Amino acid sequence: MILFLDNLGGGELLVIMVFVLFFFGSKKVPDLARGLGRASREFKDAMNGVQREIEQSIQTPPPPPQKSVEKPVTPEKNGGVDEKTD
Repeated sequence: MILFLDNLGGGELLVIMVFVLFFFGSKKVPDLARGLGRASREFKDAMNGVQREIEQSIQTPPPPPQKSVEKPVTPEKNGGVDEKTD
């Protein structure tokens, strides 16, 4: 698990909740929880989208290479320098 989160017990969680309540106030805690839920949902959706794109790219073969058409080289007039007439 992440860092120390695997060893958290009920007492530690209670202390953290009291600290959050004291630090942010009772009116902000629901907004913070709602924002955390939205952020985790968006992160999960983004991860699923990336995974879906990777799976699709693995399943579809790459397009065949196209032949390149080369233009014939034509000599430029006056050694490539344009003349200006006034």
